[in-house]
Amino acid sequence: MSIPKALVVDPFCYRQFSESECSKSYGGTVFTVPIAEFEEVVNARWNESNLVDGYAPFCKHIFIENDFTDAEVNILEINSENEKFLRTKYEARNSKELPVLTRFFPKDLVISDDKPLPKAKYLDLILYSREQIMKENESMGKENSEEMNSVPWGIVSIKAQNVDYEIPMTPITAMRNALGKEEGGSGVPIDRDAYMAAYEFWNRRKFRNIRQFWCSRTISPNDSTAAL
Repeated sequence: MSIPKALVVDPFCYRQFSESECSKSYGGTVFTVPIAEFEEVVNARWNESNLVDGYAPFCKHIFIENDFTDAEVNILEINSENEKFLRTKYEARNSKELPVLTRFFPKDLVISDDKPLPKAKYLDLILYSREQIMKENESMGKENSEEMNSVPWGIVSIKAQNVDYEIPMTPITAMRNALGKEEGGSGVPIDRDAYMAAYEFWNRRKFRNIRQFWCSRTISPNDSTAAL
């Protein structure tokens, strides 16, 4: 008899797995481990007592040791040497969201064989409750996956990092969330103190993204029509 899952990778997070078409132009961490195998590992390590509160009641974190993927840390400190490589662009994470201005380092300009990124020690699994995911899907006219109807938590994002605690979300993400569910956010108002803490952290750091790719939250892992 199989043990019921507590966690499932939400379709919004498929872009972080190489088996998904969405991953091909996604600039963040992409895992080569299959989604099914990833879910098997994280559910085997599931312990409700390890849930850490997130930015809203429906958001939780679980931090697990990264001993089963080759994911690298993908945040760089901004300094006088690499600042000239910073780029900006307007982007949306899927076709329903409003594009917002982001900044990033092109990977080929800041990473090389003699300057590789270190392997991440931990994975921060960012979880949304089943109820919140259903609300957001309804607001954006999307269907809920059949599996999501039977599990309490969906993994909506995964951060590869070297610390076992939450790294602040980027300020623009907080702003996007405050826009509301209809525009791709969660509807949670901005907390000024949390926003300023995020600003202090991210003002001198940035992802080493290449470029982003619009990807629907409801596509299947093998959907070849993800590109807009």
